[in-house]
Amino acid sequence: MTSSSNTIDLWRDKPFLLLASARTISILGSGFARIALAFAVLALPGAGPGRLSLVLACQAVPQLVFILLGGVIADRVSRSRLMVVSDVLGAAAYTGLAVLVFTGHAPLVLLCSLAFVAGAATALFLPAMEGLVPLLVPADRLQRANGLLRMGTNSSLLLGLALSGVTVAWIGAGWALALNAASFVVSAVLTSRLPRFVRTARTSTGWADLKEGWREFSSRQWLWAVVAQYAIVVAAVNANVGVLGPLVAHRELGGARTWSMIVAAQAVGTVAGAGLAARVRVRRPILVAVLATFPAAAPIALLAASAPVWTIVVAMFFAGVAGDVFGVLWSTTMQREIPEEALSRVSSYDLFGSLAFAPLGLLLAGPVAAGIGLDDALAGCALLVVLATAAALLAPEVRTLTDRGVPAKTTCPAGATPEPETS
Repeated sequence: MTSSSNTIDLWRDKPFLLLASARTISILGSGFARIALAFAVLALPGAGPGRLSLVLACQAVPQLVFILLGGVIADRVSRSRLMVVSDVLGAAAYTGLAVLVFTGHAPLVLLCSLAFVAGAATALFLPAMEGLVPLLVPADRLQRANGLLRMGTNSSLLLGLALSGVTVAWIGAGWALALNAASFVVSAVLTSRLPRFVRTARTSTGWADLKEGWREFSSRQWLWAVVAQYAIVVAAVNANVGVLGPLVAHRELGGARTWSMIVAAQAVGTVAGAGLAARVRVRRPILVAVLATFPAAAPIALLAASAPVWTIVVAMFFAGVAGDVFGVLWSTTMQREIPEEALSRVSSYDLFGSLAFAPLGLLLAGPVAAGIGLDDALAGCALLVVLATAAALLAPEVRTLTDRGVPAKTTCPAGATPEPETS
């Protein structure tokens, strides 16, 4: 069967279409929220940078703290139902934030509490989402499905980010937050129509499940080696995108407009990368995925070298392409190699490890730049990406794990039984 016919078959598959639609709409709303939340907080009486940092931290911390719990729950219950619950929590949190903005009365404790709920909803959602895809899609179409899902979500995120500024300017940050809440509601409705896979009742404790997930994670060298690599890579890239890059843009590249163009180039690249990865079959997916991390260092190094803006834009585009090639190959390999009944827990360890140093990268970027200079700090981040990636290549399983050509799935995985579909 050709790749084009595989794509047509996926779009004709009702569960996949429902999942793709739900994710695309939800991510579109999230694109609005990224900018709207910041401007909404800053527009409130008495707000300033300190309050904004605290609210954003209250949203980010539970995403990391509760991600392992989310994996345990997702391997115990229907993953689609857990995603619905997460969407409902997200809708409630952003509705509350919108109401606070509309009324102009926003106690800091309430702002932080609602941001915390929004972050916790994300922590519950992500491991369930990773584990649901192989339940809905035959194994021989997983890579294409992951590519198509990423193309949809990346495109909608790009559109959401592009429209959010206009929306905030025209109708206000409160309405932008309300639109995000509405996107969660639509996502919950669509996700509720997915097949519900009833899981075999577990007699073990949650702690025992967590330890079992750790054994699955730690027993695969290719898995923990790449997660360790990305703990460093994500921290370095976050430091660049969140702090160092904007500082360079402000100092010598013309400010926010130029930096927006650079970031947009990366976003466009992620759409192209997902489309490429959906079509290309490689024999050693983890080796290719790790090699695809090297381009992430190029735009950081060019910023350090005060290169022309157009070269940085081009490098960011190709970094985006390579980044989503990594993402598609990584997700597909995990879904094929990890037992279905432990997939959400292993995914939660992946997410936890990869994001573990991300806040530290943001926290240290400014002081390091002030201490050693902005250009040297950027060069250090680029070097960290290269060294971490080179170190991951030293792991034999990273170089040798092969795509075994898993046959199409014909039955439900062990431990999951579909309920009859309801109309």
